[in-house]
Amino acid sequence: MKIASLVAIASALGDADVRYLIVGGLAVAAHGYGRVTFDLDLVLQMQPENLRRAMAALESLGYRPTAPVPVAQFTDETTRQSWIRDKNMVVFQMQSPGHAETPIDLFVTEPFDFDQEYETALIGELEPGLSTRFVGIDALIRMKEAAGRDKDREDVRQLRLLQQDDGNDC
Repeated sequence: MKIASLVAIASALGDADVRYLIVGGLAVAAHGYGRVTFDLDLVLQMQPENLRRAMAALESLGYRPTAPVPVAQFTDETTRQSWIRDKNMVVFQMQSPGHAETPIDLFVTEPFDFDQEYETALIGELEPGLSTRFVGIDALIRMKEAAGRDKDREDVRQLRLLQQDDGNDC
């Protein structure tokens, strides 16, 4: 993943007034456990207009679905539900030739109460004047527990250690 690509993505989404949260490995790192991640995991607020703005912003950076489907299908609730039901889809993957080192995984559902998590999100500055939101540590732990892969279990262990350290501050 390249920081320049992350900045470009956050800028494009911010300029388009897209409501989103960064989840996954990058959120784990933002909360204090530094680990390598190879993609950008995002949860978009699943409101039709927000999704349209998000897809337009990502398309402006050259992002296209890895699956052979039109990008606009992601904005259609019925289509997303059929992907979940028929293909067990969890994320919609996108890649850009201009940002080849930074693929994006978009969750096909809101895995938490988006408004609540958006309001309590960790806000981090990617560069001066460019802030973004990372899902809170409790929701991140729940997502990692649900995924259940070895690296997710290790992330949960590390995040819980960080929570304990935060609780021991004087």
